[in-house]
Amino acid sequence: MTAPVWRPLPGEQRLLVSPAWFVLVDDHRGRAYDSGPLVVRLDRWDGRDWTPDPARAVRTPSGVVAYPGLGRRREPANAEPVLHRVRLEAPGYRVLYTPDDHLDRFAADVIGREFLAYPFDDVTPPEVTAEPEVVRLLPGVAYPYTPGTRVIAGLVRRAGSGEPLAGVLVTAEGRTDPEGLPWRERTLTGESGAFRLALRWAGESATTTPAAELFQLTAAERPGRTGRLTVRLPDERDRVHVIEISGE
Repeated sequence: MTAPVWRPLPGEQRLLVSPAWFVLVDDHRGRAYDSGPLVVRLDRWDGRDWTPDPARAVRTPSGVVAYPGLGRRREPANAEPVLHRVRLEAPGYRVLYTPDDHLDRFAADVIGREFLAYPFDDVTPPEVTAEPEVVRLLPGVAYPYTPGTRVIAGLVRRAGSGEPLAGVLVTAEGRTDPEGLPWRERTLTGESGAFRLALRWAGESATTTPAAELFQLTAAERPGRTGRLTVRLPDERDRVHVIEISGE
C-alpha cells in the first residue's frame, strides 16, 4: 500500500516553520561548527518523563539545526504547545547547553536544550516565532587542539569523597598584555571528571625568579558549588591539576 503524497494545488500555500533554530559554534575556534560529525536526538515531555520523539532534525550548510514541521496540528487552536529537548553529540566536544546570558545558573546535570513547539497549520501560524539560539560546543578531553597549543590537564572531584564530577564547567580568564583585552578559555569535564584546557594567552606575571605565569581556574558544578585553583606555568604544565568542589 502506498501512502498518499500531499502536493499543493495552484494558489495554495504550505506553511512550514521550525519551533527551534540552533546555531552550533566551536567555542575554542570561535566559528560555526558546520561540517563535522553530529548526532542529534530529540525528546518529548509526556507530563511525567522524557520520551524519544521520531521527528528528524535538518542541518543546514551553515551549521544550523532545525525541526521544520514540528508542531503541525490538524486543529492548532485546540492544541497546547509541547515541551521538547534536543541533545547533541560531536566527537571531541562537550555541549554547553546553558545560554551565555544564563551562565550564573549553570548546572552540570543539564543534558539538553529545551524548547516549546507551538501548534500551527497552513492558515494558523504558531503563537510564538522561534529565534536562532547559539549552542556552544566546548573542547572535551579528546578535542583536537592545534599542535603547539599550550594545554593543561586536570580532574574535578567532590571535596571529601573524591568522587569525580562530570559536566563541570572549567574556566580560565584574563587580559592580554599590553592591550588589556579580555580572554577566556573553558571546557567541560568528561564522565571521569577529567579535562584538558588550552591556555593560549599569557597569565599574570609572578614576581619570582625564574619568571612564571599564574592562571586562576574556576570549576562550577552549579550555583553554590564551585572550586578554584591557581596554576603556575611553565613548571606545573605537566601536572594533573585537581580541583575540588565543595558548597551547599
